[in-house]
Amino acid sequence: MAIAALEGVRVVELGEGVSAAFCAKLFGDYGAEVIKIEKPAAGDITRHWGPYPDDIPHPEKSGTFFTLNTNKQSVTLDIDTAKGRELLVSLISQADVLIENNMPRQMKEWGLDYASLSKLAPKLIMISITPFGQTGPYANWKAYDLNTFHLTGAGSRYCGRQGEAPLEHGTYSAEYYGAYVAATWGLASVFAQDETGGEHIDVSCAEAIAATFVGGQNIGGFAQDGVFGSRTGVGMPLAAPATILPCKDGFVWMLALEAAQWHGLVNAMGNPDWAKLEMFDDMFTRAQNSDLIYSMMIEWTMQHSKQDIMDMCQENNCPSTAVYDIQDAAEHPHMQDRNYVVELEHPVIGRVRDLGAPVRIPDCPGGPTTAAPLLGQDNETIYREKLGLSETQYRDLQSAGVI
Repeated sequence: MAIAALEGVRVVELGEGVSAAFCAKLFGDYGAEVIKIEKPAAGDITRHWGPYPDDIPHPEKSGTFFTLNTNKQSVTLDIDTAKGRELLVSLISQADVLIENNMPRQMKEWGLDYASLSKLAPKLIMISITPFGQTGPYANWKAYDLNTFHLTGAGSRYCGRQGEAPLEHGTYSAEYYGAYVAATWGLASVFAQDETGGEHIDVSCAEAIAATFVGGQNIGGFAQDGVFGSRTGVGMPLAAPATILPCKDGFVWMLALEAAQWHGLVNAMGNPDWAKLEMFDDMFTRAQNSDLIYSMMIEWTMQHSKQDIMDMCQENNCPSTAVYDIQDAAEHPHMQDRNYVVELEHPVIGRVRDLGAPVRIPDCPGGPTTAAPLLGQDNETIYREKLGLSETQYRDLQSAGVI
């Protein structure tokens, strides 16, 4: 049996919501031991977000929680109590990595800031994922993913039609991107831990979005010339075809800007006479006549399924693609062939499909192998065996509501 890439790495996760949980999941996907700290009784907030089977709320059946917390152990602990923080520090002192997404002020009030913890665990790698980072005037602002996303200008740049109000952006993009950045640099620190010792990794989700969604093209352009792009709705206004069009069973993203791509698309469409005009060899001229071109293209797309259109375009070296929905993606043969959609057994939900590892390592492919834990299911194992509490101490902490 292959050895997991991060076997032997011990992680404590202290946080709520998406960013810390997803970062810790990435460690767990590749073999790290991850202990998730949850509030007694209530648990992580994502247990109460859903979606739920049959839309019936249940803290052990949340799809969001399930996806974010595979390959983890769950312990309950009230860290607002002195005894709770004492137990947490004991767990952290045995760990290689602490992943958290609390406000810097809160961590300091708990005595769990890096300056305090590094004295007790000099080799500790502490990964702090927050909306705006550990410093600056917004460091302790209460913020959700959308606050983080829109601080960067990404919402104004990308979401909505030109000349109209910007649109919100969903899916917790800022927190997922922040978690990926945090995991990347956290892993780098883990591999250098023996030589360099401990490290505090300060990840701002806003800055992760600024670097990826907005990027040098926009920020650099403004810094150099005082100009920047604005939202354009669907498609590209200066070149065509570059838009989403309806088809027989949904939608397709039609993109064919380069001359060879355009000729490939024309061939896929059966070489209609209108598309053979020499003037349409230029993508900017096509954009100036996009209303005509798109209306003619729709006559063709509506005769075919999105998969057929994608297949025909691929055969003709045109990068147009089907616009898949969630069901399409979950059941897509390419994903199935790569074993990206896996099935896990959960004691309350039953058999559940989940996403596999986003990065493959041939000798240790990674991915979810155990379902998300029940709330506090590992309390006795962690507190009795790992921290050495006696049965009396353990029961007393239970009775006091500390665990």
